[in-house]
Formats: sequence, structure tokens, C-alpha cells
Amino acid sequence: MARSVENLIRERKYPFIISLAILLICVGFIFFTTTNDDQLFYTSTLDLEKPKSISTIPPNPDPINEQNTSDLSTTDQTGDPNAVNYNWKLCTGPGAVDLIPCLDNWKAIKALKSRRHMEHRERHCPEQSLRCLVPIPERYRIPVLWPKSRDMIWFDNVPHPKLVEYKKDQNWVVKSGNYLVFPGGGTQFKGGVTKYIEFIEKTLPTIEWGKNIRVILDVGCGVASFGGHLQDKNVITMSFAPKDEHEAQIQFALERGISATLSVIGTQQLTFPYNAFDMIHCARCRVHWDANGGKPMIELNRILRPGGFFVWSATPVYLDDERDRNVWNAMVAVIESICWKVVAKAVDPTGIGLVIYQKPVSPSCYEKRQENNPPLCDENDKHNKSWYVPLSSCLSKLPASKTGYSWPNPWPERLNSKPPSLSTELGAEEIFNEDTRHWAALVLDVYINGLGINWSSIRNVMDMNAGYGGFAAAIVDLPLWVMNVNPIDKPDTLSVIYDRGLIGVYHDWCESFNTYPRTYDLLHSSFLFQNLTRRCDLIDVIVEMDRILRPGGWILIQDTMEMINTLTPIFRSLQWSMTIHQERFLVGKKSFWRPVNIRHK
Repeated sequence: MARSVENLIRERKYPFIISLAILLICVGFIFFTTTNDDQLFYTSTLDLEKPKSISTIPPNPDPINEQNTSDLSTTDQTGDPNAVNYNWKLCTGPGAVDLIPCLDNWKAIKALKSRRHMEHRERHCPEQSLRCLVPIPERYRIPVLWPKSRDMIWFDNVPHPKLVEYKKDQNWVVKSGNYLVFPGGGTQFKGGVTKYIEFIEKTLPTIEWGKNIRVILDVGCGVASFGGHLQDKNVITMSFAPKDEHEAQIQFALERGISATLSVIGTQQLTFPYNAFDMIHCARCRVHWDANGGKPMIELNRILRPGGFFVWSATPVYLDDERDRNVWNAMVAVIESICWKVVAKAVDPTGIGLVIYQKPVSPSCYEKRQENNPPLCDENDKHNKSWYVPLSSCLSKLPASKTGYSWPNPWPERLNSKPPSLSTELGAEEIFNEDTRHWAALVLDVYINGLGINWSSIRNVMDMNAGYGGFAAAIVDLPLWVMNVNPIDKPDTLSVIYDRGLIGVYHDWCESFNTYPRTYDLLHSSFLFQNLTRRCDLIDVIVEMDRILRPGGWILIQDTMEMINTLTPIFRSLQWSMTIHQERFLVGKKSFWRPVNIRHK
């Protein structure tokens, strides 16, 4: 090759040489710039360079979106709004627009040896984080505002007609023009969800919605109409269901502005603490409670507060065919083995029935059982941070107390009174009270009026590092709800959050969250990121924040100026509007921008 080039030079065939050089340059350029659609080549924040142009698409032309254009400054205190370039790529594939990385890992799911216990609906995170951005639906628009959104949402935001057809006879959801409408029906709500809620309270008058019953878990919630309508009674519901053939039911719930998450009772504990919920509800939730030695019921026993109620509305309660009788008898055996008791049973005028069980507050029943099956757990095996913890086959012991179990104060007093689960260490109560005062003052003085956030547009809020839940408690009077997240590398305070009458989950922010894309209006964090840098890359955390935040949604980060200067260029590369306040608050607003993938032929 070298000799051939020398001959060309001697023969002065310069046009050929120039053409050859250009060809080699083009081949080299293609080699180094071609990327896999599911990967992202990026410039490290530790090695900043001057920006190159980023491919853009015009904003969504919908006039509803235009009135929500950013009003924040694009200049921060670093003086360089374009400090770094990230070559962002769109996620691709038929399910990219609704991608949930830890639930849509089909390679891992196909490799499972068993699906008998819903293993395929559990978390299977990819070995490497997907550094691509989830596309936005073509005709996506700013969601319908609460409270109107409880009853109707834009079809184009969640364009999934399958559930409409699948449940057309049960009045869950219907399509009407550009909207999906939720009439308040359901499999067990033949007279409407409002009458069903009243029927429960009439069946057991001890249940006082919004007073002693404040925090509920709704298992297999469908589109979460039960939880949505309970909010009128000052009840907050953690609604959950798996991502399964009932297409997008949790996505519908969150688009409506109802608290919900993706989860399943499979082989692992739910990501909630012990003794958390005042009530658990199941209306035809398709869980086999006696399966696997009764482990699903043992899990409910773990997370239900002593003295709490389990409302079960299903055909074995009120039908008498052979199949339903067998299920009922199996349920009776499980309930007796864990010392729960029936406190009410009734059938409403539509023919739908329910039974209400109550968990004991005293261990005396356990001592009287003829068989120690299931056995009581060893306290040394207690895993309150239920993150990838296998389901237990033993009963968690009741909280030890000389005066008996203490139920939280009635709502709303319980919000700011001493939580029963608070540490007994000296000074713990004063720390809790000071935290409550701190957040009340910060929200009132800074968050509400001083940061330029349009709170009237916000319904679904996530506190990524919730602590005692002080931020959620301080904004409880606003028409919104907060998902309080207890990171697994932080002190365990989630029981305190539930004692206060709030909801939340455990989570590891080095992994993807169990929710659909575009489901939160505001993400809040307070000094979260420094710990994360020791375990994972901040790029992956920000990609996840971009995934779960709605276009037009906000982030509110309290952190050191050093961390804010690290985060700001990354958010700006996503074409978010950013501003810094008081050298400790970073406020950002997500745009409708998405990159355009360039394909090389």
C-alpha cells in the first residue's frame, strides 16, 4: 500500500489521492460516531468541553403546551449555561414510550426458571443502566388538572384502548372523544365506588374514614377509583397492581392524579415497613392468599398495623358454588392460623359481599394455637428495609410495649404528634419536632412564594429523600399528594412517615423506580446526591428523573453549591430551564424537547 501511494505521488495523480483521503476520513467518522440506539456516549462531568450543536425538534404545537412554556432564566451562577455536551439518544423499540427499565427487562424475564409465583412481574433491572431518553407520545399535552383529572384524562397522553374494551361491561373506563372517562365503576362497585365506600363504613361503624383510618393499601387496584374517591374523606391510599395484561391501569391512575405504584405480591416483600397500614383492601384482586403456605397473607400481616382491618370483597365471600367454597375454606384456615378474626360480613343490595378481618393487638392468641404454624419470627431476622427481601414464612411479632400497642392519634392530629414508631433514644422527639418546624418554615417562606413554581399545576409529587416526611407534612393542605421515598442507604424513617398518616416506599436511586414514564409533576430532594456519587453515576439518576417527570414538570433540589454546579449542566443539556436561588436551591422545569436519533445507512 505504501509503495502504491508513492507511485501515485510520483505520477502526480493528486485528485485520486485527495478522493482517497476524503473516503478514509468519512469511514473513520462513521466508525466513531455510530452508536447503538439503546446506548448513550456522553462527556463526563469531570472532563467538560465546549458544546456542539444538539439536534432538536420543535415544541409541541398544542396551545395547551404553549401556555406552559418556561419562564425561568437560562443563566446560572457558573456563567456558562452550555458547559458540556451530551449526545443524548432516544430509546427505541415498540414499547419505548412507556419504558420501565426494571420491569421491561425481557432478556432477564425470558431466562426465569419459574413464573409460578409472579416472578416475571417483579423487578429485574438491566446490568447496565439504559442511558437513553424515553420518547413522548406524538400528541402529548399538559395533563388535565386536578380535581377534573380524577374523572377524565387526555386519551393521547395514555393511548391504550385495550382496558376500555377488556372492562367495557364493568364501567372502569370509557373513551369519549379525546378523553378517557372514569365513571367510578369496577368489578365489585356495581352501584358505584362512592356507595361501595359508604357500604364498608356501614358494615363496620368502627371504621371512621379520615379519622382512625387514614392510610390504606389497595391491592390489585385496577385504575385506583377506590383510592381516588377516598381522598374526599381525608384518606390517602397506596394503590398498587402489577404491569400485566390489564394494560396501563397504574398509568391511568397516575395520569388521573391518584397515588399508585407498580408492584406485585410474588416472591419478595413489598417495599413498605412493618405495621404501616391502617387498612388493607382487596376487591377481586386476583391474589391467591393461601398460596405458597399462606405467604401472601403472612406478608399482609407484616405490613398491617396491629388492630388494623383487611377488607376482602370477592366471590368466595358471597357465592356458594364448589370453587368459591373451596377458596373460602382455604381462606378460613389461613386466617385462623395467623390469629386474625372476622369482625363483620355483609352483602350489599347489588349482591356484592365483603368480609372484614382484624389483626390482633395482643400476642395471647399466638400462645394458644394448637400448632405453631406459621411460627413466630426471630427478631434477629427482621428486615424493615424490604428491598429484594424474600417473602417470610413466619409471623412478625407484635410491637413490645408495657402499656399495649399504641394506635396513632386521629387524623389530622397524628400528622405532627409524636409517632409511635419514633426512636426511644434521648433527644429523638426533639429532633423530630425541630424537623417538623424546619420544613413548615422553609415551605412557607421559600418554596411556595420564593421559587417561581406554579403550584396550582402540581398534583403528583415525589420526595426522593423524605426523611421524617417533613416536606410532605408542610404541603399537606395543598391539593396534591406526595410519594415519600426512603433511600436504602439512608436511615430508616419510613415507619415514622406512615405513623404521621403519609405514604411512601423504600428505593435505591441507583436503579429505576417502579412507575411509568411521565407520571410526576414535581420531584423534590434535599441533600440526596452526595451519597449517590459513592455508589452510582449521577447521569443515570438524572436520566431516571427525566423519565418519570412529566413535560412541563418541575424539579426542586436543595443541596450544596458544589453539587448544584455539577447537576446544572446535565439538566441544561436536556434543554430544561434552570435557575439557582440563595446558593442552595436548584429549580428546573422540563421542556418538551427530545433528541432526534441519526441513523447511518
